[in-house]
Amino acid sequence: MNLKSMSQKVMAVILLSILLVTTSFAANTEASSSVNSTELVATAKDLIGIKYRGGGTTKAGFDCSGFVSYVYNDLGVSLPRTSSGMHASGSKVDKSDLVSGDLVFFNTSGKGVSHVGIFIGDGKFIHSSSSKGVKIDKLSDPYYWGDRYVGAKRIADVTVALNK
Repeated sequence: MNLKSMSQKVMAVILLSILLVTTSFAANTEASSSVNSTELVATAKDLIGIKYRGGGTTKAGFDCSGFVSYVYNDLGVSLPRTSSGMHASGSKVDKSDLVSGDLVFFNTSGKGVSHVGIFIGDGKFIHSSSSKGVKIDKLSDPYYWGDRYVGAKRIADVTVALNK
């Protein structure tokens, strides 16, 4: 083996190592935040009754993604601003594997993901409804939400608190 081919192999190994290390860090940036699901649900429930406001991101009024962003941000986790941006983040979760704190997505407009809420357990989610503001609904509501469910994402490393 000549010196040129040996140095090319060494360089390839170094580049591959750098790529693996940086990819590992980039992939884990989002999941590095640990959120206690009990605290997250309590924070969300404290906002029940706040009115809906299109584009709203504060206690003066929330739209759906503004509400979810507010709750997660209160616990130190930054999220994209829109429901479709949130849907493009995190890792997919099957409906049967949902835990409190997972984001649940719906198609309410006929044009893909257009609504987001936070799963709180027991088949329920909390969200900012355009008609009633922040409230809790059943995920599988046969009259509305059940047919509009698109999927779920786990955004943060949500710690499921066990109530013993």
